[in-house]
Amino acid sequence: MMELPRPVVLCILDGVGWGRRDDGDAFFTANTPRLDGLLRVAPWCLLQAHGTAVGLPSDGDMGNSEVGHNAMGAGRIFAQGAKLVNTAIETGSLWESPAWQAAITGDTLHLMGLVSDGNVHSHIDHLYALIDRAKQDGVQRLRVHVLTDGRDVARRSALSYVGPLEDKLASIDGDYAIATGGGRMHITMDRYEADWPMVKRGWDCHVYAQGRRFETASKAIHALYDEDEKVDDQYLPAFVVGDYNGMNDGDAVVFFNFRGDRAIEISRAFESGDDFNDFDRGDRPDVSYAGMMEYDGDTHVPKTYLVQPPKIDDTVGERLAAAERSVLSISETQKFGHVTFFFNGNRSKPLPGESQEELPSARVPFDQLPEMSAQPVTDRVVAAIHSGDFDHIRVNIANGDMVGHTGNFEAAVSAMGTVDACVGQMIDAVNAVGGVLLVTADHGNVEEMFSVNKKTREYKRDAQGRRSPSTSHSLNPVPFILMDASGQWALTDPRGEDAVVGGLAQIGSSMLTLMGLEVPEHYLPTLIAPKR
Repeated sequence: MMELPRPVVLCILDGVGWGRRDDGDAFFTANTPRLDGLLRVAPWCLLQAHGTAVGLPSDGDMGNSEVGHNAMGAGRIFAQGAKLVNTAIETGSLWESPAWQAAITGDTLHLMGLVSDGNVHSHIDHLYALIDRAKQDGVQRLRVHVLTDGRDVARRSALSYVGPLEDKLASIDGDYAIATGGGRMHITMDRYEADWPMVKRGWDCHVYAQGRRFETASKAIHALYDEDEKVDDQYLPAFVVGDYNGMNDGDAVVFFNFRGDRAIEISRAFESGDDFNDFDRGDRPDVSYAGMMEYDGDTHVPKTYLVQPPKIDDTVGERLAAAERSVLSISETQKFGHVTFFFNGNRSKPLPGESQEELPSARVPFDQLPEMSAQPVTDRVVAAIHSGDFDHIRVNIANGDMVGHTGNFEAAVSAMGTVDACVGQMIDAVNAVGGVLLVTADHGNVEEMFSVNKKTREYKRDAQGRRSPSTSHSLNPVPFILMDASGQWALTDPRGEDAVVGGLAQIGSSMLTLMGLEVPEHYLPTLIAPKR
């Protein structure tokens, strides 16, 4: 009888895809002797981590950490964020929801969210649909609160979205206009309670009209660009447009982002009672509030939402809990919710037998500290491997994604050096105890640090011939590497970089296989089998 390896370690290198393998690829460029060595000796393959493979509407949609971890933990594909919203709009169920019916009865309807077509947190088409339906439903006064992107789309592309939005609002017979704005990494869209002052800046801007005042949003963005040639859309300071003077009693607010992690805190600020103490909300107006979706299914934030989220059941985590397996889920703050909440099917509470450990992320721009908190996380993982306390350890190393989003190539190369050293320490620890290490990623990013023309596949360049930095995720596949110190296991299709042989959702059945548990019929096929 086969002796099961212990522990089974799933190491998720956030934002580390398999790219062009050239001088625009920070993974390829970095000094990564441990990962390079692993790829030479261990069986591996490539997995699709975007589009329909993770439940998004089309294969042109970039993956992200939420849908990637959902897919791994669910063992199969569920329709996700944008696809669910698209369907709700097409079928009309969104407009029939009690949340929308309540929103359109407010004195002023405020629509707040990320304004781009990045399709990671939101899509501008959803905003346009809300505006059009509001007009059809007789809403007379509407204000849009613009959060500029520059992260899931080009770093200074805000005007390409805000300009047409201004034109659309101006064409409507009614009092429709942009009220406030600011960059997604400067106001409102914090996550995991890492920076409540950031949320407060958004609150003060949107609710109380505090910020520099400009005639239009486009003029605000032009001026902020001119004043600081280094600032991109992510970090634009808060601004107020025209004569907007804040929200009032009887207004309604809809936060139209569909992704949850950066929507929870602002939702709590709007919905919580007097026991809220994360910042001073002032003498807040009595407004109704709804999110596009339920952002946290355990704590039910927000209480009111327009679109039902995917109901993910029978997860890998639930099966491990039922089998009384001991689990450690660990990451630093920036990705803690991904190895816990999202991997466990959008449940925030630990499952039976699961220990969840969060190490704090530094509160600095990550290109200034590309090593982030990877080493403290790794130290804890190595200790846990040697302790013998856990059947399964799940760890997210955040550097590839968080530093990749800065667009700083040199910092990204440095980040990948740190990632490599940390993976090397896990390799040594797993080898020492005879366990299994699976190394993969949730989506691409750091391997494509410059924007690529989709048609020609050449790098985009500015007037001076310089390559244009990319701060977004990529459409590249991700590696899936099996390091089996027990010598018992093989990949079903170990073709390395020669072909994409599956998708992220197959990691679920692969983990159950390694841990000697039954793989349910509704899971996608395993990538791993015993050696013959």
